[in-house]
Amino acid sequence: MNLDELVSKAEDLFVLPDSVTRLKACMDDEASSIEDIGDIIAFDPSLATQLLRVANSALYRFPNKIDTITRAIQVVGTRSTYDLALAYGVSQAFSEVDGQIIDLDKFWEQSVSCGLLAKYFTDMRNIREPERAFVSGLLHNIGELVVVSLMPEAAKRCQAFNARVSPSDLQFGVLGFTYNTLSAKLIEKWGIPETIYKPIERIHDDEGEFPEDRILQLSYVLALDNVNPEVYPSYHNLKPEMHDALSLNREDLEDALDITNLQCISVISLFNPNAFMLY
Repeated sequence: MNLDELVSKAEDLFVLPDSVTRLKACMDDEASSIEDIGDIIAFDPSLATQLLRVANSALYRFPNKIDTITRAIQVVGTRSTYDLALAYGVSQAFSEVDGQIIDLDKFWEQSVSCGLLAKYFTDMRNIREPERAFVSGLLHNIGELVVVSLMPEAAKRCQAFNARVSPSDLQFGVLGFTYNTLSAKLIEKWGIPETIYKPIERIHDDEGEFPEDRILQLSYVLALDNVNPEVYPSYHNLKPEMHDALSLNREDLEDALDITNLQCISVISLFNPNAFMLY
């Protein structure tokens, strides 16, 4: 099965919740208000609960408890509300993936870690809409879940990466493409903004053209090494130019990992469909 065939099958198999689709249409309508957005979210109790959980989570650390949808939208922001709803919708679309083929807990740990690191560095560099960076990081590898569902034996073979053969090299050898390419194409098919899928598409490029690309590339290798210590020593896949291009030093990276590792403990339960509630 080639890349285009996989994307076509995945588009039919993994469907975003109707509330997320309606929320995007509402966001695209300049006449829409916060109340309109709130009504769509309130109509989907699971999405409403998720938004409140996220707004009160370690992702934001607001000093006062947020207990209404309207307040959550006000403090998080309308664009960020859509980004977070999208992240939740995608994680739910893949909630039935077979956990016998790959370690789904590790999959979501690496995805959340990448997202948190991307958000951290985006905040640090004062780039707008850090939630978009979080969503790109969270969704960068959903192509793996597509392959697990439609080509399980190939997915098993792609698990055999090691210190000499990177995950992306192995994926290309087995499939003829990498998971991030499949992720980006599926996200594009869903009509999701290119500011989310373009950095995913370019995650393995030698040089990132934009700061958002460089941030996601750096976040990916840090998360990969961090979540797979049995395969990689610390910073094994890190190239100095990755952080130099963002004016970051090794101490900055240590701080980022320390902070996001603590956040990950609680945030992972928000987006891993199979996670045990940790708080």
